[in-house]
Amino acid sequence: MATTRTATTQWKGALLDGSGSVSLDTSGVGTFDVSWPSRAEAANGKTSPEELIAAAHSSCFSMALSHGLAQAGTPPQTVETKADVTFQPGQGITGIVLSVKAQVPGITAEEFQAAAENAKANCPVSKALTGTEITLNAELLS
Repeated sequence: MATTRTATTQWKGALLDGSGSVSLDTSGVGTFDVSWPSRAEAANGKTSPEELIAAAHSSCFSMALSHGLAQAGTPPQTVETKADVTFQPGQGITGIVLSVKAQVPGITAEEFQAAAENAKANCPVSKALTGTEITLNAELLS
């Protein structure tokens, strides 16, 4: 069964001096302020489309990796994924770096790397971002 998730942004003013807020409508977990300076310069307590993409990508990748490892008979104890999304004004999103650290008993570093590469290639958010270079750093913790 398919699911649809919804967010709504209210924007006032022009790009450079305007501001807005994005609400996570489906979950209702919050409304977050956005502005051009928070996107192109320092965050200053506001979010950006890139930070929201980073949140979506890191959580999706973690779920995909956890699932793949469990399906292979080696469920993880922990998975921590950080997504760094780079935005260059005038160019757009120029790259994403996924950095994952996980504790997975009974797996070799090579098997973990292969599982992480598979999750990177097949998580739905990675697939949605296929026009963007995605780099992976994977570390198996003992």
